[in-house]
Amino acid sequence: MKKLSNQEIEKRIENLIDWDFYEDALHTDFEFDNFKDCMSAMNRIAFECEALNHHPEWTNVYNTLEIRLTTHDADGVTELDFKLAEAINKIVEVEE
Repeated sequence: MKKLSNQEIEKRIENLIDWDFYEDALHTDFEFDNFKDCMSAMNRIAFECEALNHHPEWTNVYNTLEIRLTTHDADGVTELDFKLAEAINKIVEVEE
């Protein structure tokens, strides 16, 4: 998988709601009503990660979920990171 240039990433991220690009990775965070809803979202995301064979760096504290996406084999952001970010937004149903 080819690492995308910063210019390519900046252009693509404009269409990705609630995601930022810094430290060679895509970043977002979500706040849910409670712990159960957060864990439910994490479990749904996990199935998509397995299907894509691409796994996030993420942390959960009570009702918040922070996600960092990067492709370690490419030393940066690739098309696969954007594909997973888009899937995560659909799972969590991010609104504009």
